[in-house]
Amino acid sequence: MPTAEKAAVIEETRDALAASQGTVLADYRGLTVQQMGQLRERLAKGGVTLRVVKNTLIKRAADEVGIDGLDPYLTGPTAVAFSPDDPVAAAKLLSQAQREFRKMEIKAGILGKSAISAQGVKELADLPSKDVLLGKVVGTLNAPIQQFVWVLNAPLTNLARALDQIRQQRESQG
Repeated sequence: MPTAEKAAVIEETRDALAASQGTVLADYRGLTVQQMGQLRERLAKGGVTLRVVKNTLIKRAADEVGIDGLDPYLTGPTAVAFSPDDPVAAAKLLSQAQREFRKMEIKAGILGKSAISAQGVKELADLPSKDVLLGKVVGTLNAPIQQFVWVLNAPLTNLARALDQIRQQRESQG
Protein backbone atom coordinates (compact mmCIF):
# COMPACT_ATOMS: atom_id res chain seq x y z
CA MET A 1 0.00 0.00 0.00
CA PRO A 2 1.57 3.29 -1.05
CA THR A 3 2.01 6.09 1.43
CA ALA A 4 0.02 9.29 1.04
CA GLU A 5 3.07 10.98 -0.52
CA LYS A 6 3.53 8.20 -3.07
CA ALA A 7 -0.21 8.21 -3.81
CA ALA A 8 0.00 11.96 -4.51
CA VAL A 9 2.97 11.44 -6.87
CA ILE A 10 1.11 8.65 -8.67
CA GLU A 11 -1.95 10.88 -9.03
CA GLU A 12 0.09 13.83 -10.34
CA THR A 13 1.96 11.59 -12.78
CA ARG A 14 -1.27 9.95 -13.92
CA ASP A 15 -2.88 13.35 -14.55
CA ALA A 16 0.21 14.60 -16.40
CA LEU A 17 0.30 11.43 -18.55
CA ALA A 18 -3.39 11.75 -19.35
CA ALA A 19 -3.04 15.43 -20.33
CA SER A 20 0.22 15.02 -22.23
CA GLN A 21 0.22 14.71 -26.02
CA GLY A 22 3.86 13.68 -26.06
CA THR A 23 5.94 12.27 -23.21
CA VAL A 24 9.63 11.36 -23.16
CA LEU A 25 11.51 9.32 -20.55
CA ALA A 26 15.22 10.03 -20.08
CA ASP A 27 18.09 8.83 -17.94
CA TYR A 28 19.59 11.93 -16.36
CA ARG A 29 22.54 10.21 -14.67
CA GLY A 30 25.69 12.28 -14.94
CA LEU A 31 23.97 15.67 -15.15
CA THR A 32 24.92 18.21 -12.52
CA VAL A 33 22.32 20.09 -10.50
CA GLN A 34 23.13 23.18 -12.55
CA GLN A 35 22.63 21.29 -15.84
CA MET A 36 19.31 19.88 -14.60
CA GLY A 37 18.22 23.44 -13.75
CA GLN A 38 19.21 24.64 -17.23
CA LEU A 39 17.36 21.70 -18.77
CA ARG A 40 14.18 22.38 -16.76
CA GLU A 41 14.35 26.07 -17.73
CA ARG A 42 14.80 25.30 -21.42
CA LEU A 43 11.96 22.78 -21.40
CA ALA A 44 9.64 25.17 -19.54
CA LYS A 45 10.18 27.81 -22.24
CA GLY A 46 8.96 25.23 -24.76
CA GLY A 47 5.86 24.38 -22.70
CA VAL A 48 7.30 21.10 -21.41
CA THR A 49 7.56 20.11 -17.75
CA LEU A 50 10.25 17.78 -16.42
CA ARG A 51 9.79 15.65 -13.32
CA VAL A 52 11.96 13.00 -11.72
CA VAL A 53 9.72 10.11 -10.72
CA LYS A 54 10.49 6.64 -9.38
CA ASN A 55 10.00 3.90 -11.95
CA THR A 56 7.48 1.97 -9.84
CA LEU A 57 5.33 5.09 -9.50
CA ILE A 58 5.55 5.79 -13.26
CA LYS A 59 4.46 2.21 -13.92
CA ARG A 60 1.46 2.50 -11.61
CA ALA A 61 0.41 5.84 -13.12
CA ALA A 62 0.84 4.49 -16.65
CA ASP A 63 -1.21 1.40 -15.80
CA GLU A 64 -4.01 3.60 -14.45
CA VAL A 65 -4.04 5.64 -17.67
CA GLY A 66 -3.84 2.52 -19.88
CA ILE A 67 -0.36 2.98 -21.35
CA ASP A 68 1.27 -0.29 -22.36
CA GLY A 69 4.83 -1.29 -23.18
CA LEU A 70 6.80 0.88 -20.72
CA ASP A 71 8.19 -1.91 -18.52
CA PRO A 72 11.45 -2.49 -20.47
CA TYR A 73 12.34 1.21 -20.25
CA LEU A 74 11.74 1.65 -16.52
CA THR A 75 15.25 0.95 -15.27
CA GLY A 76 17.69 3.31 -13.61
CA PRO A 77 16.89 6.92 -12.75
CA THR A 78 14.12 8.37 -14.87
CA ALA A 79 13.14 11.93 -15.68
CA VAL A 80 9.82 12.36 -17.46
CA ALA A 81 9.12 15.27 -19.81
CA PHE A 82 5.42 16.03 -20.34
CA SER A 83 4.21 18.11 -23.29
CA PRO A 84 0.49 18.93 -22.98
CA ASP A 85 0.22 21.04 -26.15
CA ASP A 86 2.59 19.68 -28.80
CA PRO A 87 3.26 15.95 -29.30
CA VAL A 88 6.71 16.71 -30.73
CA ALA A 89 7.95 19.41 -28.32
CA ALA A 90 9.32 17.15 -25.57
CA ALA A 91 11.10 14.93 -28.10
CA LYS A 92 12.64 17.92 -29.91
CA LEU A 93 13.79 19.71 -26.78
CA LEU A 94 15.23 16.62 -25.10
CA SER A 95 17.00 15.58 -28.32
CA GLN A 96 18.61 19.03 -28.49
CA ALA A 97 19.57 18.78 -24.81
CA GLN A 98 21.02 15.30 -25.36
CA ARG A 99 23.40 16.74 -27.96
CA GLU A 100 24.54 19.37 -25.45
CA PHE A 101 24.55 17.25 -22.29
CA ARG A 102 26.17 14.12 -23.66
CA LYS A 103 25.58 12.14 -20.47
CA MET A 104 21.79 12.32 -20.70
CA GLU A 105 20.17 9.43 -22.55
CA ILE A 106 16.65 9.22 -23.96
CA LYS A 107 15.08 5.92 -22.93
CA ALA A 108 11.66 5.95 -24.58
CA GLY A 109 8.59 8.01 -25.28
CA ILE A 110 4.83 7.81 -25.08
CA LEU A 111 2.67 8.84 -27.97
CA GLY A 112 -1.05 8.41 -27.40
CA LYS A 113 -1.37 5.30 -25.24
CA SER A 114 1.67 3.46 -26.63
CA ALA A 115 5.32 3.40 -25.69
CA ILE A 116 7.85 4.14 -28.42
CA SER A 117 11.56 3.36 -28.40
CA ALA A 118 14.40 5.88 -28.18
CA GLN A 119 14.74 5.58 -31.97
CA GLY A 120 11.05 6.45 -32.33
CA VAL A 121 11.59 9.52 -30.14
CA LYS A 122 14.53 10.54 -32.36
CA GLU A 123 12.38 10.18 -35.49
CA LEU A 124 9.64 12.20 -33.81
CA ALA A 125 12.17 14.91 -32.91
CA ASP A 126 13.30 15.09 -36.55
CA LEU A 127 9.77 15.95 -37.73
CA PRO A 128 9.07 19.58 -38.56
CA SER A 129 7.13 21.51 -35.92
CA LYS A 130 3.35 21.64 -35.91
CA ASP A 131 3.34 25.21 -37.25
CA VAL A 132 5.67 24.29 -40.13
CA LEU A 133 3.50 21.28 -41.05
CA LEU A 134 0.34 23.40 -40.92
CA GLY A 135 2.05 26.01 -43.12
CA LYS A 136 2.93 23.33 -45.66
CA VAL A 137 -0.65 22.06 -45.70
CA VAL A 138 -2.01 25.58 -46.19
CA GLY A 139 0.54 26.20 -48.94
CA THR A 140 -0.41 22.96 -50.66
CA LEU A 141 -4.11 23.81 -50.44
CA ASN A 142 -3.46 27.38 -51.60
CA ALA A 143 -1.35 26.49 -54.68
CA PRO A 144 -4.23 25.28 -56.91
CA ILE A 145 -6.27 28.36 -56.02
CA GLN A 146 -3.36 30.66 -56.93
CA GLN A 147 -2.88 28.85 -60.24
CA PHE A 148 -6.59 29.11 -60.98
CA VAL A 149 -6.56 32.86 -60.32
CA TRP A 150 -3.46 33.21 -62.52
CA VAL A 151 -5.20 31.33 -65.36
CA LEU A 152 -8.29 33.51 -65.02
CA ASN A 153 -6.18 36.69 -65.03
CA ALA A 154 -4.04 35.67 -68.01
CA PRO A 155 -6.57 36.59 -70.74
CA LEU A 156 -7.28 39.96 -69.08
CA THR A 157 -3.56 40.66 -68.80
CA ASN A 158 -3.03 39.71 -72.45
CA LEU A 159 -5.95 41.93 -73.50
CA ALA A 160 -4.53 44.86 -71.52
CA ARG A 161 -1.11 44.37 -73.16
CA ALA A 162 -2.65 44.17 -76.63
CA LEU A 163 -4.69 47.34 -76.03
CA ASP A 164 -1.57 49.11 -74.74
CA GLN A 165 0.39 48.06 -77.86
CA ILE A 166 -2.43 49.33 -80.08
CA ARG A 167 -2.43 52.64 -78.17
CA GLN A 168 1.35 52.97 -78.54
CA GLN A 169 1.11 52.16 -82.24
CA ARG A 170 -1.57 54.82 -82.81
CA GLU A 171 0.41 57.42 -80.85
CA SER A 172 3.52 56.74 -82.92
CA GLN A 173 1.53 56.98 -86.19
CA GLY A 174 -0.46 59.99 -85.35
